[in-house]
Amino acid sequence: MKINWGTGIVIAFGLFITFILYFVFKVQTNSSYDNELVTEDYYKKESLVQGDIEKQETANKLEHKVVVSKTQEGLRVSFPPEFNFKNIKGKVSLYRPSSQKLDFEMQISLSSSHLLIPKSNLVSGLWDISIDWEYENVNYLNKESIYY
Repeated sequence: MKINWGTGIVIAFGLFITFILYFVFKVQTNSSYDNELVTEDYYKKESLVQGDIEKQETANKLEHKVVVSKTQEGLRVSFPPEFNFKNIKGKVSLYRPSSQKLDFEMQISLSSSHLLIPKSNLVSGLWDISIDWEYENVNYLNKESIYY
């Protein structure tokens, strides 16, 4: 049987499609490839977006803003010095875009005007930090990405 160039092209396309489908099937069925969602409650969180925008605008109006900085001990979250740190409440959420398993939250409990997130809780890489806090019944939200 003689194969002309048209038949060769059809065979090549067929082999290429088979090759691609094999890898798609392998990735979808293998449990070592993690196909996790960005967040579990996506639609529930989407409904809270307008409230978050208002909190961020309130935080941006502050004269002294919340500052997140890297130190030898970990990440330091410094709150505005004009606020009484004893009246600051809220939580700090750390989100790791590359792995949902590394995400964690911690309540804000201050003994000074700053909060320290220990280095032992952090893995090197990109972190999205969300600081949702309240002072004298006014809500604030600060979001930042930092490479630690």
